[in-house]
Amino acid sequence: MEYIEQGSKAYRRVNLALFFGAFVIFANLYAVQPLLPKFTTTFHIHPATASLSLSVSTLMMACGQLVAGSLSEAFGRRPVMIVSLVAVSITSLLSAFAPNFDWFLAARTLQGFALAGLPAAAMAYLGEEIHPNHLGAAMGLYISGNSVGGMVGRLLAALVALVSWRFSIFMVGMIGAVITLWFWRNVPESRHFHAQPLRMRALSRTLLHHLRDPGLVVLFGMGFVLMGGFVTLYNYMPFRLSGQPYVVPESLIAWLFLLYVVGTWSSTWMGKLADKYGRRRILWFGMGIYALGDAVTLIHPLGFQFLGVALVTF
Repeated sequence: MEYIEQGSKAYRRVNLALFFGAFVIFANLYAVQPLLPKFTTTFHIHPATASLSLSVSTLMMACGQLVAGSLSEAFGRRPVMIVSLVAVSITSLLSAFAPNFDWFLAARTLQGFALAGLPAAAMAYLGEEIHPNHLGAAMGLYISGNSVGGMVGRLLAALVALVSWRFSIFMVGMIGAVITLWFWRNVPESRHFHAQPLRMRALSRTLLHHLRDPGLVVLFGMGFVLMGGFVTLYNYMPFRLSGQPYVVPESLIAWLFLLYVVGTWSSTWMGKLADKYGRRRILWFGMGIYALGDAVTLIHPLGFQFLGVALVTF
């Protein structure tokens, strides 16, 4: 069977479907981030406890991808992606009506596992269906859906939270449900997929093999630490800006999440620099900018808080 070629109707359908699928995943994952101050006052909990609403989803998403990837090998990429989006929308809507924080956290935990399905299968789907000459552009558009979804989910939730945090979560869930229906109707059936037996023992051996490589362990650790610091900065900056001495209104703090655009642009630019100057060199360069951004947030004036976040995001 032929691959999907760039410029064809099927190519446009695939790219748009996966772009909006990624949008749903990361909009739901990060929608709670600007709502953390609301959770502390509504449920009378500590900021660290409120941040669990993002942490547990991220952790379960990471664990779930190990399982979802194998499920997509056995049952198909398209079914796993669709089930993932449906489950994400359902858990999002349920969490909006949680009677207390424990129930909300339980819904977010289930949602984290559901979030894993589409990312675990999407890259493999593109690799199997899109012509190799056009695969880079297709994957780039899919990844941009991750970034745009994370930014819009944060911004939408923050702005709607001026009415109610529950309405924020409900709105993100409803948007996800509509896009999920559109995704189901538009993403083409796999034409090059060949089912493989579900072998969890083989998967475990592969994971252990990766963990025996010191270089990979270092890279995994860097991803863990750097992404952890990045998410933590966005978690707690709204608390810092809303308190003394800044007392920034919630309506203005919401726009902090537009800085995510900086990361959307820089990821492409840094990738080109890595091709030109070498990945190791640009990796250190990026880490230096990251450290500089953290240091800038220690400078007192308000403008430096936004500049620091922008540098870390970059």
